[in-house]
Amino acid sequence: MVNKNRNSVDKPREECAVFGISVQSSEAAGITYNALLAMQHRGQEGSGIAVATDNNTILYHKNTGLVSEVFTGKVLDRLPKSHTAVGHNRYSTTGSDTCQNVQPFITEYLTGRIATAHNGNVTNAVELREELRKLGVHFEATSDSEVVSSLIAYYIMKTGNLLIGVREAAGKLEGAFCLIVLSGDGKLVVVRDTDGFRPLCLGQNDSGLAVASESCAFESCGFAPLRDVEPGEVLVIEDGKITASDTINVKKTPGNGLCIFEYIYFARPDSVIDGLPVYEARFNMGRELAREYPVDADIVCGVPDSGLEAAEGYAAESGIPLVTGFVKNRYIGRSFIYPTQAQRESAVRLKLNPLSSNVAGKRVMLVDDSIVRGTTSEKIVKAMRHAGAAEVHMRISAPPFRFTCHYGTDIDGEENLIANQISLDEICEKIGADSLGYISIEGLEKACQKCRREFCTKCFTGDTLKIRKDALE
Repeated sequence: MVNKNRNSVDKPREECAVFGISVQSSEAAGITYNALLAMQHRGQEGSGIAVATDNNTILYHKNTGLVSEVFTGKVLDRLPKSHTAVGHNRYSTTGSDTCQNVQPFITEYLTGRIATAHNGNVTNAVELREELRKLGVHFEATSDSEVVSSLIAYYIMKTGNLLIGVREAAGKLEGAFCLIVLSGDGKLVVVRDTDGFRPLCLGQNDSGLAVASESCAFESCGFAPLRDVEPGEVLVIEDGKITASDTINVKKTPGNGLCIFEYIYFARPDSVIDGLPVYEARFNMGRELAREYPVDADIVCGVPDSGLEAAEGYAAESGIPLVTGFVKNRYIGRSFIYPTQAQRESAVRLKLNPLSSNVAGKRVMLVDDSIVRGTTSEKIVKAMRHAGAAEVHMRISAPPFRFTCHYGTDIDGEENLIANQISLDEICEKIGADSLGYISIEGLEKACQKCRREFCTKCFTGDTLKIRKDALE
């Protein structure tokens, strides 16, 4: 049930960001705000924060828009002082872009209230929704995350136990999910699916614990990374400490694993995911590209933002100087947030401007993270030539996209993926480059070999590249 409203954009779209905190201080809402700002790249359509109060209730604020737009100073002041909170940034892969679909979802049941933040895509949400409707559950939104929250509430009420209820509900979910559940009495329950498709990690300081989609959120909040939440792990956090743990009684799905595109594009370069720094992974991808596709060029330029680290790796391996090729307008968001194709195309031209003084008359090696439909790459190459580049070569730190994703990565339809339409040489000609090279699956495996998890690479292969390496090897 993937959102089809954006099926003409030229980049895969980010996932949501989740954050939870349990601390001795009463600044949970403000800390959550800082964390959501740090993870704005994972979702730009809506944001929300829920806090537990001293009288066993949950209060919240959420709306469509960026974090700074949703939470003004006055709004934050209205949220009560609290020791526990959960927050969410939304990019929709299911459900429309309305306030009703913004998270956290607040679900009431006979004996309590919970707030649920979810990152991922539950593939059996339609079936679960129908089962819950037969039990008398009413739905107001169209997101699979509302189904998840309602299912958790149902099992908490049925079992009479927070941990067991969340565990049992998680066992019914299929697909990808990282969950943070806040109860009215101030407990947090943290869950990562058994495949570990999306990242989730713990941070710690003297005041308590935090959990986030990416470790980059911790630095802005005064926390130090502690560890990753293990696939299938269920944790209860109370008064800043882990007080109980369990596991989902579901086996790992053969062929599934951590989404490799977290390293290629989604995550911030200062994050560490499952033992591997994102910066190191992207730098290594550039090195592998230089080994697989060398070229006689004068300069190497990265396409901002996620092509920059791979460009550094390419330059280091090849010995070709690394030069700034584009000036980026930092006040324009990623182009997929614009509703029409014309607006998206204008945004591409507005946010990246070639630095003519650096590229004029030079043989330029451009490094970018991916090609989906080819339209953005074509504009970038054309802009570089207009700036006076003598040659423009392009290297891509992801293999060619050939398949859609059922687990929450919003990739264009297979019929629109350029790699399914024409050959590599024809893609090179279409985008106007002098040469083109994609990293191989083997090169990607080598670049990410320090990750502790197996990877899902089905968007490239239709199957899964199975990698399990010890981070200390």
